[in-house]
Amino acid sequence: MSTPIITCLLIVSLTLFSPAVGASNSLNDSMTVYEALQLYDFPVGLLPEGVTSYELNTTTGEFTVYLNKTCSFTIEGYNLKYKTKITGTISKDKITDLKGIQVKVLFFWLNIVEVTRDGDELEFSVGIVSADFPMDNFVESPQCGCGLDCANGNGFDGEKEKAMEFSFKRLVFSSLNQM
Repeated sequence: MSTPIITCLLIVSLTLFSPAVGASNSLNDSMTVYEALQLYDFPVGLLPEGVTSYELNTTTGEFTVYLNKTCSFTIEGYNLKYKTKITGTISKDKITDLKGIQVKVLFFWLNIVEVTRDGDELEFSVGIVSADFPMDNFVESPQCGCGLDCANGNGFDGEKEKAMEFSFKRLVFSSLNQM
């Protein structure tokens, strides 16, 4: 065989049979995503119950979390929405490039893009604005639909919210017609 063919075969075999560089290690096999959060000094309550799987590259901190369905609930007066796929980069006390989690502020859904731990406080950023909350608020994972108040049946109700938004739009439209 000629040297270029041998070189190509060597490169192909190394590529196919060697482990991926920087790939996620055995953390995914040995612990839950909630335990992985705690390794980076975050409380389990940052994620709702219902995570089906996750991927974590321990070299870069890049992660993907998968939920079995879109998850919405209300906590402390804030409507939160988690998509079925959440991505970002995690390091000790900091989550950046976050995608897949939104909070409703007034009438707008804003993406939470960063979470930072500072002592016993968590800072949630939606870009130019952020809010701080005590870590104690996140000691347990919320449930989709009712958050942390499932026993009382309270929480996010998508149908109720749609009706309220419709009523608001109707109110604005009728007010404009009267001008």
